[in-house]
Amino acid sequence: MERKTLEGNMTCRVMTEEDIDRVVPVYIEHYNKYEDSEWTKETAYKKIHQVWKREDSFCLILEEADVVLGFVIGEFSQYDDLIAYNLEEIVIAHDYQNQGIGTKFMYEIDCRVKEKGASMIQLQAVNDEMHERFYGNLGYKNCTNLVLKSKWL
Repeated sequence: MERKTLEGNMTCRVMTEEDIDRVVPVYIEHYNKYEDSEWTKETAYKKIHQVWKREDSFCLILEEADVVLGFVIGEFSQYDDLIAYNLEEIVIAHDYQNQGIGTKFMYEIDCRVKEKGASMIQLQAVNDEMHERFYGNLGYKNCTNLVLKSKWL
């Protein structure tokens, strides 16, 4: 399993199925405490596991001395003229936010998915100032040729 040191003792490696149990509490804390969600261990595990087991999934975990600092889940999608990486979720544990760790992690993701053949990264983000600033500073632009569609049942 390839483990890469990013800075200090922070390491980044491909997430294993066993790691899902370790990242679930980070996911739940982030979304339930700071995003007013209602995730349970079961629903968070299912969400992360669904992405992890997809064909062409690529999920990474960021650690320091066995402490989970964050993780990313996503998968590659083939188009007629390129391969895209669909970044489903990136979560940095709250105690490690606003320290540049998420930015460093995103640069690592950029490098790794490019090495695997991706020409672009695409994602959906909340339409607010915080997400606009974070992703904008990393060079992400809002798509103008796509619109997210939904229908309540």
